[in-house]
Amino acid sequence: MATHKRSDHNGVHERPYRRNRKRILATQSVCAICGKPVDMTLKSPHPMSATVDHIIPVSKGGHPSAMDNLQLAHWICNRLKSNKLLDYTQQQQAAGSSIKLSCDWKNF
Repeated sequence: MATHKRSDHNGVHERPYRRNRKRILATQSVCAICGKPVDMTLKSPHPMSATVDHIIPVSKGGHPSAMDNLQLAHWICNRLKSNKLLDYTQQQQAAGSSIKLSCDWKNF
């Protein structure tokens, strides 16, 4: 039985991904999905532990190791997002924001 390895965990993208993952974990402190602080002392698989999320999932054509496609997220937020694309409004809803937009600015 063949096993499939993720493109960010092997091949030419493995080293750049690991390097950029370290940068994200060292420089960011807020979950990009829910907007709440990430406790860096928590270890996986704790739901609120830190993980790095692909903004555009690799399965949807996102680059596996590019810095501009990586963001800090809670483990649970990343799991719930799965391989979906979240726009700004969805991220605000995930964060429980009570700020209402005057119109759908993504289509403006």
